Amino acid sequence: MKISEKLKILADAAKYDASCSSSGSSRSAAADGVGNTAVSGICHSWAADGRCVSLLKILMSNECLYDCSYCLNRRSNAVERATFTSEEVADLTINFYLRNYIEGLFLSSAVYASPDQTMADMVEVCRLLRHNHKFNGYIHLKVIPGAADDLIQQAGFLADRMSVNIELPSEASLKRLAPQKSKRGILAPMKKIGEDFTGFQLERQRSRKAPSFCPGGQTTQMIIGASAESDFHILNLTESLYRKMSLKRVYYSAYIAINEEPLLPALATAPPLIREHRLYQADWLLRFYKFQSHEILSPAFPHLDERLDPKAAWALRNFDLFPIDINKASYEELLRIPGVGVTSAQRIIRTRRIATIREQDLKKIGMVLKRARFFITINGKYLGDPSLSHHHLVNAMCKAEPPRSRKLLQGSRQLPLF
Repeated sequence: MKISEKLKILADAAKYDASCSSSGSSRSAAADGVGNTAVSGICHSWAADGRCVSLLKILMSNECLYDCSYCLNRRSNAVERATFTSEEVADLTINFYLRNYIEGLFLSSAVYASPDQTMADMVEVCRLLRHNHKFNGYIHLKVIPGAADDLIQQAGFLADRMSVNIELPSEASLKRLAPQKSKRGILAPMKKIGEDFTGFQLERQRSRKAPSFCPGGQTTQMIIGASAESDFHILNLTESLYRKMSLKRVYYSAYIAINEEPLLPALATAPPLIREHRLYQADWLLRFYKFQSHEILSPAFPHLDERLDPKAAWALRNFDLFPIDINKASYEELLRIPGVGVTSAQRIIRTRRIATIREQDLKKIGMVLKRARFFITINGKYLGDPSLSHHHLVNAMCKAEPPRSRKLLQGSRQLPLF
């Protein structure tokens, strides 16, 4: 098979993997090398100077030993198969880079031959790029569960970011939909990467000569909607992964029905894009807004409200905590106000050191007043309508949703990937 034919098959097969961001790594250009890695981010993102930058996103192979119900490349599916050699992937990457088509590589794979063989071939791609081609650009490598620890460590010294897909949110769902995989098998390499990342970070604080291990950190991806877990279960798992595995980020991928399978949603089922969107918003609250998962959802409220962003929904459930005085609230309290982001909360704190904040200052600070006004007072004045009932407050907050959320709620479809 020609390289171009393999590329067509294996680039298309990689489109379902969403966890391909690249922020956090900074690999400087070497005098005898090619390329460098930017902290600002590389895959389908915007650099600090406004450039749109991208990765070569491919599978090493789509010939899989496993028969996961939700996967297009599962063993029992009649799809066209192809496998790259390590040399072919390395040559493709460096030639695409030199022609300014890409700024890095995102490499994943189905499991062919064995987990160790698949992982070894992917590590060899990285070795060829780093040592033979002197490539200093960005590399994101998917780790194969079940591969030997020494292969995972070798990959960490060569790649900028690594990820192990947790795939389904519970062990019960894995047993039902991917019986050849196990929760323990997936979590073991995640734990190994997390421990090595933390250990080598400490070593680098002691000595600049210590090797850099996976400088961009590790990520994972969860399929949403293929199984019956609640949003409460998913956010609890996410919080635990951030705390225990030193994860940089968790990605949520709305399940796309591609296989006729009695254990899965019907082929006509639309991907749960609104749910995916709300989970990303809730994830943001966990990472940047000092929320805990049990505050966002609970056994009594196990699902995110599709009409409202999670912070607004939390604020309406806890309306007795409001309104909050903008000139007296702590930083943590400011972060809880709908319409107040991290940047605007920091600006409020800085501004208050100089002068009392006035109503006309709020838009300059960056607050989204059409959402925040129901939850704040300023110099003793309540900016919302005190006569509004809870029902009318919910309607007002729905109207104040950002345009992207409103488009999803109105049934907009996601742009096709290919």
